[in-house]
Order: sequence, then C-alpha cells, then structure tokens
Amino acid sequence: MAHGIRVERVAERVRMELTTLLTRTVRDPAVSAVTITHVSMNADLQLARIYYTVLDGSNRRDTARGLRRAKTYLRRAIGQRLQLRHVPELRFMYDETLDQQDRLARIFTEIENQQPSPDQKTLAKLNDDASIKEHEP
Repeated sequence: MAHGIRVERVAERVRMELTTLLTRTVRDPAVSAVTITHVSMNADLQLARIYYTVLDGSNRRDTARGLRRAKTYLRRAIGQRLQLRHVPELRFMYDETLDQQDRLARIFTEIENQQPSPDQKTLAKLNDDASIKEHEP
C-alpha cells in the first residue's frame, strides 16, 4: 500500500511542477492555455501520463505540438526539481472528460426541453394513485 501512496505523491508533485513550469517558464503561446488536470504514473515511476485540457478557442492540435516541443525541457526541469533517480517519460494526452461532461449536459438539456412539463392536476393525480396503492392490501 505504501508503494501506491508514493506513486500518487510523485504524480501530484509532477502535476504541480508541470503547472508551474507551463505558466512561468515556457514561453510558447501554443501552451499558454493548457491546464494539467491529472497525472497518472506507472508503478515503477518510469512513465507519466499527463492529462490536459485547453481553454475554449485554443487549437488542440497546436497545443499538442507545443507540448511535444517543450517535452525535453519539461522532463529535464522536473528531474532537477524533484530529484528523482529516474526521470519519467512524459506522455501528454488530451483529457476528454470535460468535453464529455459538456456533451452529456447538452443532451440532458435537450431531453428536458422536449418533455412536456406535467401540470399540477396530473401531478396531484399521480400522487393520489401512489398513496392509494400503498394502502391497498
């Protein structure tokens, strides 16, 4: 169990350092709108999967290219800052979670707008029917 805690702790430190590096030292405009959402590390700390999102209006393809350009610098800087025996390989992956949440919210809104809203009489009848069924033997 302690091994898993160390992996999580290192992953969180990598996330924090990447966030700092991207906002303060990397001057590439392609990565200026990046938010690191999660870092997942394998058990031997050799690979870090970095999940990121970009602000609306930013080009995902340009951002991915910018992250690839900065990867060597970021890896070296993380190695210096975290003083790990082996610096993990960095793999940047776009985080689809927020896009999926937005898509689901739009679908639920559309469904809600398509449903006719029940009037008060219908609701009262449904409540009466439910209470009658509860009291039947």
